[in-house]
Amino acid sequence: MGLLVSIDNGGTLTDVCATDGISTIHAKTLTTPHDLTECFVKCLEALSEKIDGEVDLPKLVGSIDYIRYSTTQGTNAIVQRKGPRVGLLSDDDAVAAGAMDASPALFEAFVGDRVRHVSPGAATVNPAELVTAVSKLVSAGASRIVIAFSGADAAAREKAAKRVLYRAFPRHLLGAVPLLFSTELTQIGTSEQRVWTSVLNAFLHPAMETFLYNAENRLREHRARKPLLIFRNDGNSTRVAKTVAIKTYSSGPQGGVVGGEVLLKHYGIPSAVSIDIGGTTTDIAMFEDAAVAVSQAGHIEGAPVSIPLSAIESIGAGGGSVIRAEGGRILVGPESVGSAPGPACFARGGTKATMTDAFLALGILDPSSYFGGRMPLDRERAERAIMTHVGEPLGLDLAAAANAMADAYHAKIAERISGFAAGNKDATLLAFGGAGPMSACGVAGMAGLDTVLIPKFAAVFSAYGIAFSDIEHSYMAELTAGRDDAVEAAKTNLLEQARRGMLAEGFDLAECNLDYAVLTKNGSGYSRARLNGRHDGENTESWLELRVTKPIEKIGLGEAACEGRRKAEAAGLRKGISDLPLFRLEDLSPGDWHEGPCLVEEAFFTAHIRDGWRFIVSGNGDLMLKR
Repeated sequence: MGLLVSIDNGGTLTDVCATDGISTIHAKTLTTPHDLTECFVKCLEALSEKIDGEVDLPKLVGSIDYIRYSTTQGTNAIVQRKGPRVGLLSDDDAVAAGAMDASPALFEAFVGDRVRHVSPGAATVNPAELVTAVSKLVSAGASRIVIAFSGADAAAREKAAKRVLYRAFPRHLLGAVPLLFSTELTQIGTSEQRVWTSVLNAFLHPAMETFLYNAENRLREHRARKPLLIFRNDGNSTRVAKTVAIKTYSSGPQGGVVGGEVLLKHYGIPSAVSIDIGGTTTDIAMFEDAAVAVSQAGHIEGAPVSIPLSAIESIGAGGGSVIRAEGGRILVGPESVGSAPGPACFARGGTKATMTDAFLALGILDPSSYFGGRMPLDRERAERAIMTHVGEPLGLDLAAAANAMADAYHAKIAERISGFAAGNKDATLLAFGGAGPMSACGVAGMAGLDTVLIPKFAAVFSAYGIAFSDIEHSYMAELTAGRDDAVEAAKTNLLEQARRGMLAEGFDLAECNLDYAVLTKNGSGYSRARLNGRHDGENTESWLELRVTKPIEKIGLGEAACEGRRKAEAAGLRKGISDLPLFRLEDLSPGDWHEGPCLVEEAFFTAHIRDGWRFIVSGNGDLMLKR
């Protein structure tokens, strides 16, 4: 087995995790938003240096079996409204009106008045009318155009329109505007879901395509043996050329969900809530039966889409969130200082107070060991920012101001999980992300939870979770109502699509697992059920889905045992507002335990074990905290 590498590109930091089947190593680098290829390569360089003691990219890349990658670029582009101007061509006023009503602000930002219509319901398309409508959209500034027709024959009419438009506007001409036909992307869901799925995909496509192919080209320069794999928001991976842009949306948080499901099943924990705290946001997910709920028809920024999405909520609270006092209260986020200029303690020009500054002032962070010792922190700048923006406005000294910041920060996160915690008193808080372990006890205490699980790879947990994904494609065919052989006919069609699709990935269908399910219309969404040999919904709108999975190697897990065996001895004392005993995670063994208050630290995270809590190291090297 060669090296398995997974990379998670976040808004502030980019993480990498790699395993050879025996040991697992990890590293981080600052995200470079001006050029994401740069931090992608820097992650590989950091990995190379850890493995060989020096940077040797050709040697590293030559030893890699698979690289799986996720990025927040799509999520950030939607949040920031940065992307191409999309045009919408339809045959029904209600299609555009319905899409606009579903998410008015997003529609205004992405489409605006770039909407045109052709004659509705005609059996054949009018070439002159189509060409004129597209020309008007281009003149209105559209740089990508979505064609979304209505009715049961939408797919056939869009296919006819495609032939007309590609004759009039050949794709090989310079300046040709890309056309996206909604039924080629998805044929299930309401017209509003099809429109939004297509519009969002068109909006995300250019930036994602440019960056991902640049990254893959850098790998080719070093003679990568296999193509780059993109981790998607359905929890699996495909090569760049087989990935649609909308499937990259929220793929980073999905890595944490996959990793969470693996660990919770390993420990036999059915009910949990996870907090993935990074530099900009906290992503929250609820686990029942060790799994997160999936909506077959999800929403993106309020817009309905026809792709499955896990129930993950993001709030503006992270290590880089701006904290200030206004009107006698402490406000947290949602504005973040990001990696540039970063928190005041980064000494890169930032002057606003953040939770990272407060943790430094409280002595939870060490200015000399932060970020593996590669980013010294400036305590004086942190203290000045805290006093300027919180302490002086509220009349508090430094200690009181920093503690008040921590309380407000933890309360904001705890508020979002307290409802789930109230109904699941035995639930576990799964805390990860670079800032998650520092806040685990604070959030759990406010939410009323008594057990916390901090993974040993908490700082790179989304990248760690990506390493449990397989290569997977899904295909769908409509089941014709009233036809006795509908399922068998659909299977024949899907198997041929699957054979071609997996061949493009480099695999024979015989190497893959096949899983059939029936999707049945259920209101504005779809329900999914495993195929049990026959189709019972002959009179309902339904589809047969085939998921084709090529399993690939995974990270191995240690024992789940969490029995206390030996009271650990502290490696030192961290000086701060309150001096705290310090333990190094790499020096602890399974069964080691100690009571708080204390700190447990590894290269990229610090766990703050508060008074009244106790930690035990599991057989897998994770931290289990009990109150």
